Amino acid sequence: MKKYDAVLFLSFGGPEGMADVMPFLANVLRGKNVPEARMKEVAHHYERFGGVSPINEQNRQLIAALESELKQRSIALPIYWGNRNWHPLLTDTLRQMKKVGIKRVLTFVTSAYSSYSGCRQYLEDIEKAKVEAEAEDLQIDKIPGYYKQPLFVQANIENVKAGLEKFPEVERPQVHVAFTAHSIPMAMADNCEYVKQLQENCDKVASALSITDYKLVYQSRSGPAAQPWLEPDILDHMRTLFEHGTRTVLVHPIGFISDHMEILYDLDTEAKDLAGELGMQFVRTSTAGTNANFAKMMGDMVEERLESTNVADDNDKCAPGCCAYTAVRPPSIGNAGRS
Repeated sequence: MKKYDAVLFLSFGGPEGMADVMPFLANVLRGKNVPEARMKEVAHHYERFGGVSPINEQNRQLIAALESELKQRSIALPIYWGNRNWHPLLTDTLRQMKKVGIKRVLTFVTSAYSSYSGCRQYLEDIEKAKVEAEAEDLQIDKIPGYYKQPLFVQANIENVKAGLEKFPEVERPQVHVAFTAHSIPMAMADNCEYVKQLQENCDKVASALSITDYKLVYQSRSGPAAQPWLEPDILDHMRTLFEHGTRTVLVHPIGFISDHMEILYDLDTEAKDLAGELGMQFVRTSTAGTNANFAKMMGDMVEERLESTNVADDNDKCAPGCCAYTAVRPPSIGNAGRS
């Protein structure tokens, strides 16, 4: 059995009060040329919710669920939690690991799909944090992306099914399902399989539920208008639906793991408000991380890695150039395919 000293649960992070918002945004935007006005605009999004993003609390719940899964499997590994942009910060977590003598770590990242932001950047963050924590000797193996894991797909199927059941049965055949994911620059999308993987899962979910009227659309774009990003935007898509006579829409954030701020603001606020203005029936489903299948999937993936006879699986690492994004990066406050 492959031996690890601990599991690292690695995520994006989010503020948990108004005093956290601006420092959090400063972390997200470090090294990017973002106007102060844009930062204040995004800070206002958080202000509407008391400065609290739900992502950290959902991460605590996911960690507790993973602890339960490992206990049921008699796997005695401590779980450490680190975030990219807010406390507990990854560097601090690695310092703590080093202090207690941990040498080898298995890492679960809250990102199911391939992209620079959702995969390669996490690997870069790990290497940077190891240097900052003076923990270069830590061996950290990342569990591969899991968009095609059957339990992940099943979690999405069940959540869409639950959303459809909120409509009267007689209306369900007319409901349009809009699957949303975080928009990313085309320069990033062209160098990864983000869109292909998302579309594959949309098709699987739709097929399982006999849905024929559906589309993959995007949300939370934050780059300059002159730069191409993945489209169509969910709001533009809803307007187009209305123009063509659609009056019922179910929105499922298939590209996300947790109901973080971009779900609360871009979907539960902006998209819901637009639906009200247009007179459309609107339902937003839960993200996959809220479904019990997701916790079981995490446990399965950890157990599989422990039982693997390979020192490091080939699919742990990005191929040369895979998911790379070396263009001048636009101002972005988005979560780009992460939870």
